[in-house]
Amino acid sequence: MTDEPPEPTTVVLVRHGVTEYTTGRRFSGGLGGHNPALSEEGRAQIGLVAEWLSPLRDRAAAVVTSPVRRTRESAELLGEAWGVPVVEEPSFAEMEFGAWEGLTFDEVGEQNRDELLAWFESVDARPGGTGESFRSVEERVLAGLDRLLTAYRGQTVVVVSHVTPIKTLVTHALEAPTASQFRLQLTPGSVTVLSFRDPDQPGPPATVRLLNALPPPQPAFLDHGGW
Repeated sequence: MTDEPPEPTTVVLVRHGVTEYTTGRRFSGGLGGHNPALSEEGRAQIGLVAEWLSPLRDRAAAVVTSPVRRTRESAELLGEAWGVPVVEEPSFAEMEFGAWEGLTFDEVGEQNRDELLAWFESVDARPGGTGESFRSVEERVLAGLDRLLTAYRGQTVVVVSHVTPIKTLVTHALEAPTASQFRLQLTPGSVTVLSFRDPDQPGPPATVRLLNALPPPQPAFLDHGGW
């Protein structure tokens, strides 16, 4: 009799709820930024996610969160609703935007058009002069993923994070170029689900099972945008 193959590791990715920066379409980075709190609308969004995903209370091993305030607050709402422990993982924090922090896309375009265009053309460009490139964010996010898959092998884990880290994980699962992140849209309070096979098992190493889904009845295209 052969051993049963290990179950895949299911990673349920939740983008935090909105803040005043999200609704204002302003760049909002990680701990090096202004670190705004969830708005009342943002807390309500996560409440809907908690209700929609309530079966996870009996399945999720943990709620893993970026240490940034808006994700930590979102994770605590989920953990409290489900009775699931909340664990911080710094590698899932948002990109740092340097001097762009708090500015809108239009403001950055007016003040630093060439710099903004360079950012869209190269995954190695650093926003705001001192910010993080997409490449550097990818490196730390994938290091965090390795730790996550080791700690929760064969289990279901919820990860509360941000636009850039979630897009990074999706493009990694698809084996797509880093620059393809520019073609993905993620709504605040949305849910994306990835499944990772054990490295010794046949088949694709990862699959995307759900992308940018919202609790009904809110349509997914009604997005506040922003970072």
